[in-house]
Amino acid sequence: MIDWSVNKRRRREPVDFRLNEDQLEYQAKCRRFAREVIRPIAAQHDRDETVPWEAIRAAREWGLHGLEHIQLLGSDPEGLYGCIYAEELHWGCAGIALAIQGGSLAAAGIASSGTPEQIARWVPECFGMGDEIKLGAYAVTEPSAGSDVRSLKTTARQEGDEWVLNGTKVFITNGGIADVTVVVATVDPELGHRGQASFVVPKDTPGLSMGKKESKLGIRASQTSEVILDDCRVPMEYLLGGYEKLQRKLERARSGESTGRSSGALATFELTRPLVGASALGIAQAAYEWTLEHLEHREDENGPLLDQQRIQQVMAEVATEIEASRLLVWRASWMGRNGIPMTGGQGSMSKLKAGDTAMWATTTLMDLVGPYAQLSECPLEKFFRDAKIYQIFEGTAQVQRLVVSRMQRAEYQSRLTEADAEVLEQAPGNAPGDVVGAATKALDAA
Repeated sequence: MIDWSVNKRRRREPVDFRLNEDQLEYQAKCRRFAREVIRPIAAQHDRDETVPWEAIRAAREWGLHGLEHIQLLGSDPEGLYGCIYAEELHWGCAGIALAIQGGSLAAAGIASSGTPEQIARWVPECFGMGDEIKLGAYAVTEPSAGSDVRSLKTTARQEGDEWVLNGTKVFITNGGIADVTVVVATVDPELGHRGQASFVVPKDTPGLSMGKKESKLGIRASQTSEVILDDCRVPMEYLLGGYEKLQRKLERARSGESTGRSSGALATFELTRPLVGASALGIAQAAYEWTLEHLEHREDENGPLLDQQRIQQVMAEVATEIEASRLLVWRASWMGRNGIPMTGGQGSMSKLKAGDTAMWATTTLMDLVGPYAQLSECPLEKFFRDAKIYQIFEGTAQVQRLVVSRMQRAEYQSRLTEADAEVLEQAPGNAPGDVVGAATKALDAA
C-alpha cells in the first residue's frame, strides 16, 4: 500500500493559477504600452533596422524600464511579473521589446557573479538613473563557441593590477552601443569552462570596439553586432566576484574538486530561460490573436471561415499549445524565484517548448491564412521572422533537448538510488512482500 503520509509531509501551499489584482493591472499596463507605443513604430524600425530609442525612453516614462522596474519584477514571490512583461512587450514587437529589455541579461550576469559592491555599482549602469538611458550587453558567443560556452577562446590575462582581454564576440545584443558590456573570458584554457571568469568593460574602454553590425531575419529593431577586444585593459576590481574568489575556484578546478556549478555564463542563462520562453509566447499570442480577428469576418463558398471545422481544429490546436507552453514557462519561473532546484531541466524545457511553439504557431497560421501571409504588409510575415530566433539564441532548441535529456536521466537515476537505499535499509526486518511495499513507499517519496 502506498504511504500517502509522505506526500502530506511535503505538501506546499496550493497552486493558484489566477493572476492576482496587481498582476492583472500590471499585465493590462504592459499590453496598453505595447499597443499604444510599440506597435505604431514597429514596422518602421523593422524596415530600417534602427534602435528604437523613443520606445526605450517611453518605457522609462511609463515605469517599464530602469532600476525601479527591476525592483518591481524582483518583488513578485511567484516570479510572474517578468513573464508578463516579456510576453506583453513581445506581443507588441519582438525587436523593440528586446531593445528595451536588452540590459537585463547583462544585469543578470552581474547579479549572478558579482559581489554586493559590484552589483550596487554596475547594475544601475545597465539601465541608467533618472531620465538618463543606458544599455547593457552580455558578451559570450564567439565564432567557434555558441551554445557550447566551454569552448570560448577569448582570453583574460593578469598584468599587474589590470586584466588584459583579447578576443571577438559575435551576435551580441546591444553590442557596440552598450554603456556596460559583461565579457566572459578564459583565464586558464587548460581548465575549460572551469577556467572562465566574467569582467565588466565600460563603454569607451581602450581596446573595446564594435565590429560588424548584423542584418538579421527578425528582431531587426534590436542591435546585434560583433564586439572586439584588442588588448582591452580593465582594472582588477572589474573582475566579477573578485580576485580571491577566482583563485579559489581555479585551485578547486586544478585539484579536480567540483567548483559548484558549470560556468558563470550557464548560471546566468539558467535565470533567464523562462523569460526567453515568455518572449516567444508573446509572438505566438500576437499571431494567434491577429489570425482570429482576420478570419472573423471572412467566408468562402462553405460559409464563414470560423464556423468551419477545418479552421476551428487548427485554431484550437494553436491555442492549446500556447497555453501549455505558458504553464511550463510560469512553472519554471516560479521554481527559480522560490529556490526550487530545476533538476529535471524545467528551465530548459520552458524555453524549448515556447520557442518551438512560436515557430510552429506562426508557420501554421500562415498556412491557414494563405497567400496574403507572405506579404510584408501582413503582420504574420513579421511574426514568422521574429519567431525563429527563439529556437536559436540562449541555447539552440537542439542543445535544450540535450540538457533536458541529460538532466532527466540524472534525476531518474538519483531517484532510483534513493529508493534502493531505503529498500536496503528496511529489508532486513521485513518479509519479502513487505520489501515490495517498502520499495513502493520509497519510489513514492522520491
